[in-house]
Amino acid sequence: MPQVFERPFPALTPAQRYHFEIFGYVVVPGVLNSAECETIRSALQRLKRDLRARPVGYKAQPFEPHFIIDKPHHVFMGTIREADPVIAAYATHPRLVGMAEEVIGGEARIVELNAHINSRNPDDKFEASPKFDLHLGMDVPYGAHAKNGLFHCSFVKTLTNLTELGPDDGGTVVIAGSHKLDLPHEEMIACAYADRSLIHQVIAPAGSTLLFAETLMHATGRIRSDRERAIIVCGYGTRMFPYWDGGDMTPEFRAQIPEHMQTLFCGKEHWTRAPRYRTLADPVDPRKFTLADAWHPKKSAKAKAKTGKKF
Repeated sequence: MPQVFERPFPALTPAQRYHFEIFGYVVVPGVLNSAECETIRSALQRLKRDLRARPVGYKAQPFEPHFIIDKPHHVFMGTIREADPVIAAYATHPRLVGMAEEVIGGEARIVELNAHINSRNPDDKFEASPKFDLHLGMDVPYGAHAKNGLFHCSFVKTLTNLTELGPDDGGTVVIAGSHKLDLPHEEMIACAYADRSLIHQVIAPAGSTLLFAETLMHATGRIRSDRERAIIVCGYGTRMFPYWDGGDMTPEFRAQIPEHMQTLFCGKEHWTRAPRYRTLADPVDPRKFTLADAWHPKKSAKAKAKTGKKF
């Protein structure tokens, strides 16, 4: 029998889905356990060291991880799916994929995979009413639709904090409810600064996942504490969307993708989307999933030993 990619549906409780409906985001605690958080965080720290050890002027290939931002207090690393098996395992975590597909309303594919490690900016003035780099990744008319009375978005993110996020630890901020509004961005931002109760900040224990629609205005929060913030981010789109964050994959990596995860990594080159919808009252799928249930390259150990490369 061909292997099936088991993932939960619905992946959110009715209360979580209702929160998402109203605000455009929901924080789901306990997606990763402490050991899984530490494994991923350690992989990201190794990757940061490896990238900084590259020769001056090194030009990364389209499939290679690279710095999008490299500052003493903030590194932003992109195209990281081949950097370490645990990173690919994160992107294929059944609960994360299930959460994304519930919002998309159909089968998902991975469209980006990146990570941030940041700490307090020593030059930050910490004004009482800070401004943020608020942005979004998709506009409402193009990226949103409704089914069974529920909002859906064709492009969503799962952002998992690998470290504790308290009020001063720079959790993501969003303009709550902006995910449904086809309004000029500057007008929404002005309203949020005029009434800051509209700006919600993520405060959550390590291992929690922020699920949000890319039609939601969002930004990185301001770090005021002395603690380091580490997050891993996967973007999922409907399965006919292209991969845009360095689209190439090495032949070695592509050969290791299991048949039942080909669509998740490679998408479909035709305009079908495998629609899948819930109602608000549908109960959450109670099955438990861990990183061990996710995709893990079977040949990674042999490949590393032979080539010295981390997949």
